[in-house]
Amino acid sequence: MFRLDLGRTAGSYCDGVSRRSFLQLGVAGMASLGLPQILRAKAESAPESRKNTSVIMVWLDGAFGHMDTFDMKPEAPEAYRGLWKPIRTNVAGIDVTELFPKQARVADKFSVIRSLHHGTGDHFAGAHRMLTTKEMGVSGANQEGKFPAIGSLTHRAVGARRRGMPGYVGVPYGSSVGLRPGYFGANSLGTQHNPFDTGDPSGDGFRIQNLNLAAGLNLSKLEDRRSLISHFDTRRKSLEHLPDIRAMDRFHEEAYEFVTGAAARTAFDISREDVRLRDQYGRNTLGQSALLARRLVEAGSTFVTVHSGGWDHHWDLKASYERMLPQVDAAMATLFTDLEDRGMLETTMVILCGEFGRTPKMNDGGNGGPAGSKGTPGRDHWGDAMSVVVGGGGIKGGTVVGSTDKLGERPKDRPLTPCNLHATIYDVLGIDPKMQLLDPTGRPVNVLDDPTPIQELL
Repeated sequence: MFRLDLGRTAGSYCDGVSRRSFLQLGVAGMASLGLPQILRAKAESAPESRKNTSVIMVWLDGAFGHMDTFDMKPEAPEAYRGLWKPIRTNVAGIDVTELFPKQARVADKFSVIRSLHHGTGDHFAGAHRMLTTKEMGVSGANQEGKFPAIGSLTHRAVGARRRGMPGYVGVPYGSSVGLRPGYFGANSLGTQHNPFDTGDPSGDGFRIQNLNLAAGLNLSKLEDRRSLISHFDTRRKSLEHLPDIRAMDRFHEEAYEFVTGAAARTAFDISREDVRLRDQYGRNTLGQSALLARRLVEAGSTFVTVHSGGWDHHWDLKASYERMLPQVDAAMATLFTDLEDRGMLETTMVILCGEFGRTPKMNDGGNGGPAGSKGTPGRDHWGDAMSVVVGGGGIKGGTVVGSTDKLGERPKDRPLTPCNLHATIYDVLGIDPKMQLLDPTGRPVNVLDDPTPIQELL
């Protein structure tokens, strides 16, 4: 079998074959028509999308507190209401934390879901439920992913929106609760549906290492090998009507064009952006990742995740949030504005979420020791209520869906689950939320146990 080694990403961004699978498996498969490749392609025959839309999911790994951001309770007791005051936005009835002044000016471009819940405060269980909708026994004691992520399912269904681009991308990488790709991964669908990792775009001289051909392999040699495959193709004309063969052809073509074409190289070159716009997004990993995500969907990627780590704030919340929330504010506000300025907001859905909420009642900041010994109080894990921000892609802006009780502990109105969020995302993408997969025994399994989207947003 012809094997194209596309090199390794630098430092911590390399963990072997799985990180390069989009290209390695795709181009390697061009040299073989064996049964393994046909079987691997079987998952490719899903129905195609009815729309030309994309998704950017900003994932705050570790989970942010709803009571400190988008669901503030200024009338609640001091231990609940937190350290910051709410401010008005440009939409009546929507208040956000005073640390979000930039988002307050563009609240008409997004909506807030305040009543999402899934019932677990376990990081691993919560992330698995948010990214796959499934429980399946995943927990801190059983961390293995058991179901494909929504990004992988999207990639299986529609691939990229434009030839020459990867359909599913993780910026800087796909990661959940310290696992790569963790619950952003494809699992049973196969590694060809894992996110393509970019590395950190905020660093000087950022470039995509995976687009470099291995030493001794140039485009001419690759084209010669591809011509050989074309010769083999004439031997299987009688099979062209089969969905498996058509899907395999699509996968090979996408991988080849990704390696050889100019589209991806241009899209990943963030240095082409105006320095003033880069400053507005924020000269940090989150800000530059959000900007790169916009470049990727503009070029034709379908599902792009933006990872921001370090959100598990059990103590010293004040110092952490006063450093990190302004970064979120700049990245999100600029992303919505930038998409609108480019005429892309109606075709690009943006989501901000984590694996769960944080405890409505703050702890004493001691973590088992004397109160305040770890700094200011913080908040612990909470799966009974959380806030999610959604906007773009045809989603109504300036809307609040659901509410929590007076202490922010549980949904009061319109309780929603990750299934409802995923069904809404699929609706935006034009993918049937009632689609099914085959389990290892050949039994059909619903991707969503509840395929009902959030109608107030559509």
